Amino acid sequence: MGSFNVAKFGGTSVANFEAMSRCAAIIESNPNTKLVVSSACSGVTNLLVELANGVQDQTHRSEILTKLAEIHNAVLDQLEDSTQAAAEVYTILDTVTSLAEAASIQASRKLTDHLVACGELMSTHLLTQLMRERGIAATRFDIRNVLRTDSNFGKAEPELDSIRQLAEEKLIPLCQESVVITQGFIGSDAEGNTTTLGRGGSDYSAALIAEAVEASGLEIWTDVPGIYTTDPRIAPKASPIPEISFSEASEMANFGAKILHPSTLVPALRHDIPVFVGSSKEPEKGGTWIRHQVESSPLFRALALRCNQTMVTLRSAKMFHAYGFLARVFEILAKHKVSVDLITTSEISVSLTLDQTDTSGGAPQLPEAARIELEELCSVDVEHNLCLVALIGNNMSESKGYAKQVFGTLEDFNLRMICYGASPHNLCFLVHESVSKQAIQKLHTELFEG
Repeated sequence: MGSFNVAKFGGTSVANFEAMSRCAAIIESNPNTKLVVSSACSGVTNLLVELANGVQDQTHRSEILTKLAEIHNAVLDQLEDSTQAAAEVYTILDTVTSLAEAASIQASRKLTDHLVACGELMSTHLLTQLMRERGIAATRFDIRNVLRTDSNFGKAEPELDSIRQLAEEKLIPLCQESVVITQGFIGSDAEGNTTTLGRGGSDYSAALIAEAVEASGLEIWTDVPGIYTTDPRIAPKASPIPEISFSEASEMANFGAKILHPSTLVPALRHDIPVFVGSSKEPEKGGTWIRHQVESSPLFRALALRCNQTMVTLRSAKMFHAYGFLARVFEILAKHKVSVDLITTSEISVSLTLDQTDTSGGAPQLPEAARIELEELCSVDVEHNLCLVALIGNNMSESKGYAKQVFGTLEDFNLRMICYGASPHNLCFLVHESVSKQAIQKLHTELFEG
């Protein structure tokens, strides 16, 4: 254990034959890469999710199935010998057809996991055959035989002890003989049912696998060359960050940076496995290394933006010098399974943001039943259309003078909520979504482009 590298390729990295060929070249360039984790081809998971939601119109269902076949046939047509890979892919497509028909009658989370897992199962057949044709000894492995989870379909929790034991028995011996191609995002429960780790879970599953085999490194190959000081689409002068600490990268992920799934770093952190993030389209541009210890820890490292924020403000004169008020508030929120992200308080009010705990993509909602109970205690004001701006850095609580620089830059903006002090790595605040990008641009110009 510990002598080889794990490389994970996202959907855009395995989108078509050309993209897969670039992946194969990256794998070839590092002899230590013995374990490859692949996502589904770009766009495939979205089509499978649509089928899983239950498409009752047979014509539309057939159109989606045709699109799925076209995406994979485009790769098969460019392989020198597609016989075996085609047979495997078509068998899975037959399964997709049957599951889609079942979902049109009655959808379920269990059926959804089985259906959406088919994307990764197909892409790995294609990538394995492509690598063999390039002269690389490659073996396809079904990760469901190792990545054991509970039965919480749609967002399964990994069972770490089982994963480690199964990896030692089944996965590591294969890696010593050839390059192993396997799937991200999916696993199985104790009964053998297919499960998924939730949308974005491919990075997480790659990190879990890297942890289980005690890999020397984990590479995340995506469509951008590393982690930037902010989203280059918002601030064109954003620059790549060569090296960043686990703490900083975790803050960036939690506060909206799309480069990593928020849970990805946890398994790597547990076993001190360095993580590299780079672009499979432009590997020559390098990327970002995420490590425990870094040579430079600047006061300001990056800016992150997370929109679709919901802020709830609770006001009551009963809070003044009272005990138990907040305890009662959080008791009600817990009862209704409302997760809180950020919180600030004053003598007679408390403002908090709701955590996004699902993959719906919309703003989190305060359940009406929770609101009714809260209104028995205090007034309740709910605001939407807000974005969270997070300034990520180091030792902020021990530094002087920078607050004037930050808030002076933002003097023309209405800051709805400010959170600072709980972590030495971030200062964050809410602004209306209409000015959120402008706030990022002004801060980036002032703090990173000087």
